[in-house]
Amino acid sequence: MNIVFMGTPDFAVPTLESLCKSEHNVLAVFTQPDKPVGRKQIMTPPDVKVCAEKYDLKVFQPTTLKDDNSYKELKELNPDVIVVVAYGKILPKNILDLPKYGCINVHGSLLPKYRGAAPIQQAVLNGDKVTGVTTMYMGEGLDTGDILLTKETEIGENETSAELFDRLAVMGADLLIETLSKLDSITPQKQDESKATYTSKITKELCPIDWSLKNTEIHNKVRGLQTWPVAVSKLNGKDVKIHSTILCDQRGEAGRIISTDPLTVACGEGSLIIKELQLSGKKRMDSKSFLLGHPLKIGEKFN
Repeated sequence: MNIVFMGTPDFAVPTLESLCKSEHNVLAVFTQPDKPVGRKQIMTPPDVKVCAEKYDLKVFQPTTLKDDNSYKELKELNPDVIVVVAYGKILPKNILDLPKYGCINVHGSLLPKYRGAAPIQQAVLNGDKVTGVTTMYMGEGLDTGDILLTKETEIGENETSAELFDRLAVMGADLLIETLSKLDSITPQKQDESKATYTSKITKELCPIDWSLKNTEIHNKVRGLQTWPVAVSKLNGKDVKIHSTILCDQRGEAGRIISTDPLTVACGEGSLIIKELQLSGKKRMDSKSFLLGHPLKIGEKFN
């Protein structure tokens, strides 16, 4: 098939690479414009653009798809199908209707659960045991199109959203190739709207830890907010990022340090062993290294 690929972040890269290595022909890549990144605001290309240039693909970076220019460019390319993975822009109806085989999206959840911006993080934040990837035909609604194929995977007890993100990116790439190979024989399935849930963007407002909650809830927050924006707590008046934890059954007053070997903090129910943490403006480190430079005592409190 002749394919136009639309995607932007690293989640989309495995799918683009799989297409480039397959029997299919990638005509061009559409991605978001370069953006200033970091304190020095250095103009940085999206991960998909970097990948596309590695394969000498034609790259388009329109600020919008709603003007005539993008439609004309796509019409001239005349793709059999448009593959979309985390592109970050809404496709207007005239583009959705353009390809012979429509527009196919790879989504990081088992639709209709977790439509929207952050399905992978939300699954971890909610403590889900199972998630997966879905390929679907795109419609005008947000992730509402007919489902083509799905693939499930278990979420590990200590698996972070970043780790799950990488696994689902590869699973999504494999599922997309499988979907294209079976496209003529797949019977698309309508989504059950009664089971639909939506996710919003992850923001720093989610970061503060409430130690009065169950240890499982806090553990899920720590895992779900990796590697950005990261769960955070106050200790001796300073912000401390909590990067990694393990569930523990010890009990005590919520927020109190009940052991320093290993570093263990009581929750509203149970406790957490803190494996990795980071003082604001300092390097991330394991708890043993942290305690060498910042000695803590049993009874001190995170709040």
